[in-house]
Amino acid sequence: MNEAGALPAMNITLERNPPGGSRAGVLFAATTGSALATTATVHAVFGTFLLPLSEEFGWSRSSISVVLAILAVACAIVYPIAGRYADRHGVRRMVLLGNVLFALSVAALALTSSNLLQFYLTFLAIGVFGALPATAIFSKLVAEWFQENRGTALGISAGLGNGIGAVLVPIIAAIIVSGAGWRAGYLGIAALILFVGFPVFYFLLHDAPRFRRTAEAQGGVPAADGLSLRESARTLPFWLIMITIAAGGGISTAVLSHVVPIVGDRGFSLATGTAVVGVFALVGSLWQIATGRILDLTRGPGILAPMYGLAILGLFLLEYGGSFALLIVGGVCLGMALGAQFGSLPFLIARYFGLRSFGVILGVMYSAVIAAQGITPVLLDVAFDLQGTYRHAVLACMAVMAVGCAMLLMLPAYRMAAHVSGQASGKASISAH
Repeated sequence: MNEAGALPAMNITLERNPPGGSRAGVLFAATTGSALATTATVHAVFGTFLLPLSEEFGWSRSSISVVLAILAVACAIVYPIAGRYADRHGVRRMVLLGNVLFALSVAALALTSSNLLQFYLTFLAIGVFGALPATAIFSKLVAEWFQENRGTALGISAGLGNGIGAVLVPIIAAIIVSGAGWRAGYLGIAALILFVGFPVFYFLLHDAPRFRRTAEAQGGVPAADGLSLRESARTLPFWLIMITIAAGGGISTAVLSHVVPIVGDRGFSLATGTAVVGVFALVGSLWQIATGRILDLTRGPGILAPMYGLAILGLFLLEYGGSFALLIVGGVCLGMALGAQFGSLPFLIARYFGLRSFGVILGVMYSAVIAAQGITPVLLDVAFDLQGTYRHAVLACMAVMAVGCAMLLMLPAYRMAAHVSGQASGKASISAH
């Protein structure tokens, strides 16, 4: 909803469509793209393939989880390059090419042999090519098309898109893996990326009008108030935000990719673990939108601490909950915490640092999140390999989240006027992927 409380869909359709595409079409394509990005097609299904790969090749879980670190490093390197290309040349061609190469890279996992290096190199390709049709790229495109109702449109494309994908893709993968094996599962995901994504992008995804005008129009970006990256990095909020969101995002993503083995080791079925993953991901995506709205209606960041802290209860229930219902409640709590983490990030950047260097500051913050997302899953599986259980690692995660809550309570009053953040609300996704 906007400030007047109108329904988002009504507001979006009231805007006039410029020639060469429609806002509704671009929004649908961007939402589809987020649903088929690495968060849903790689991270959310990782646990589904972890056990079959370990059993067939005799690999330790930690050696398999290294691929998430490889994926994170590749994305952290390629994101700025892809963003710079998009700034100068537009998004459409890059997304179309990236969609094909990303799908082929996922399909190549079906050719995995006992050679662990081959497995790592395939995930390196997934990280490189998956960074091209990424949620961050789609968010940039949506922001350019929607001058009004930008936060609503970004929330739909990133939050709802990732949520739908993270719910549906693991279910599809689990069905295929259970019936035809893990190789067929990878081929099925690749087919989904290519045969659903490419037609939607080809027909509906168009660059913003400024990329179809002259060079003069392309350079006409209005100045904005705020701090530079260097100036922002000298402030306490910069480091509080980066550390808490990176730590929280790293833990949440690691747990999301390990729900199936965590509950499976406790005797619960694959179907139960997949259901918890679906609830976790869907709530996390929807709560990104809710977080932006809540922050709009409150005068300070204090409300974030209890939402962030729900992860502690969620982790407790995931490890100690004795029934399906309690596990689902744990998934809801974890999803709300995840949504609060990523939903608050663009809002906080705008309110503390303004829009002058919004993109580069957001990029630096996401690099920290991506690094945490790559390292934390490996640490979880190292702990499992050493102790035969995830319990001690989960307890450590709970302690880190408690420290994060305390750090959020240290955030001072906002620096910037409220209207500045309106342009940035909703610009995050469930994964920096």
